[in-house]
Amino acid sequence: MLFNLCSVCVYHKTIYPQLVGVMHTDVNCKKKKKKRPLSCQTAVYDIWVINAGKSTHNEDQASCEVLFVKKKTGGTNSTPNKNSSTKRRSSLPNGEGLQLKDNSDTDGINLYYWSLFDGHAGSGAAVVASKLLQHHILEQLQELVDILRNSAVLPPTCLGEEPEHPAANSRTLTRAASLRGGVGAPGSPSTPPTRFFTEKKIPHECLIIGAIESAFKEMDLQIERERTVYNISGGCTALVVVYLLGKLYVANAGDSRAIIIRNGEVIPMSSEFTPETERQRLQYLAYMQPHLLGNEFTHLEFPRRVQRKEVGKRMLYRDFNMTGWAYKTIEEDDLKFPLIYGEGKKARVMATIGVTRGLGDHDLKVHDSNIYIKPFLSSSPEVRVYDLLQYEHGPDDVLILATDGLWDVLLNEEVAEAVTNFLPNCDPDDPHRYTLAAQDLVMRARGVLKDRGWRISNDRLGSGDDISVYVIPLIHGNKQS
Repeated sequence: MLFNLCSVCVYHKTIYPQLVGVMHTDVNCKKKKKKRPLSCQTAVYDIWVINAGKSTHNEDQASCEVLFVKKKTGGTNSTPNKNSSTKRRSSLPNGEGLQLKDNSDTDGINLYYWSLFDGHAGSGAAVVASKLLQHHILEQLQELVDILRNSAVLPPTCLGEEPEHPAANSRTLTRAASLRGGVGAPGSPSTPPTRFFTEKKIPHECLIIGAIESAFKEMDLQIERERTVYNISGGCTALVVVYLLGKLYVANAGDSRAIIIRNGEVIPMSSEFTPETERQRLQYLAYMQPHLLGNEFTHLEFPRRVQRKEVGKRMLYRDFNMTGWAYKTIEEDDLKFPLIYGEGKKARVMATIGVTRGLGDHDLKVHDSNIYIKPFLSSSPEVRVYDLLQYEHGPDDVLILATDGLWDVLLNEEVAEAVTNFLPNCDPDDPHRYTLAAQDLVMRARGVLKDRGWRISNDRLGSGDDISVYVIPLIHGNKQS
């Protein structure tokens, strides 16, 4: 599914219209000759996007699918066939004629999928990830179908083994009993090897988290393999939501953000990964592998760039093992450029990139050098879990996903207040109310054009970045099993 905001106003209605839907529009496209009618912009479902015009193709990409995870029948499976594993969406603009039926197969699991990708240095990685990451997740889950369907039994340690019921083998041996063993006298040849612990039990939830993490890794490796053949440019952050077996799995690699608003309360569902939040990981990697710095950077952090006249003086610094600050005597090596430089949104790794996790960027180098930055950039997401069945959700309880274009100018609390004030004023039977809420958030973040640029409330600067927002209602999860 490719969304090119420079050519058309596109929207898709998915198989589960109350939960998912896509709308993309571009208010700054240079190719656009006239304004689109308002009806074209509002007759859609739950995502709203503005392209800031930084590139010909929109660097923000999105995808939403209803998929069917089918048991792997043997052999190595390539990317699953979309026609066989994906419920088809209606090609009609208003979704008429769409048959909403659960898959009749009994050997699989339904999966609902949403994603946002914020590209940089081109749209290539974001476009590819929006089309393929969900299939990597499917592939990782395929061999787990039987295990996941049997929630009463813990996963086996080795595939093919008889699964063990939680109650089985629950007696924990004392240390003395472990030392004695079950047969023979202590120290006798017939005494079995000592065992100080029972086998670790892994819940089903952790299998799904592991599958998502593995899928991110495989997606990144595919981009690396195919980037030259298919001209996959740049990199992208990735924010993905998987709804499976009653739980939402929110996976984030980058600086996009997800929050849940429940009864007006904000529940954070992701963390941003930036040079500042991941300082210690980056510094430790540089400390362990100094050759990655190319003899041009130092892994130590200083409050500002060290000057030559300060050699021999004592200055504040921070190493990878420190959260506080201390003083050190400045040496010649400290004159190198810091690995992490800048503060807040201006912080950069090797003066180049402002995010530390995502997909792609395999060819990214420090300007005018041969130093690759990819070793410091991780494709591993943080995955948080929300049990939808644990709570009864109202019609104004929503999951919000958005790229940093929104969060750069609006706080979680401002977003929550805007949504909780907006939705009650909509017709509760209007299927577009969540799309309108997403549109409202985007326009709040963009603001209005004044003499001094785009301005939002209190005359603050509006966002000049691409802005993409999902508003996904949670009330339908009450009926899911």
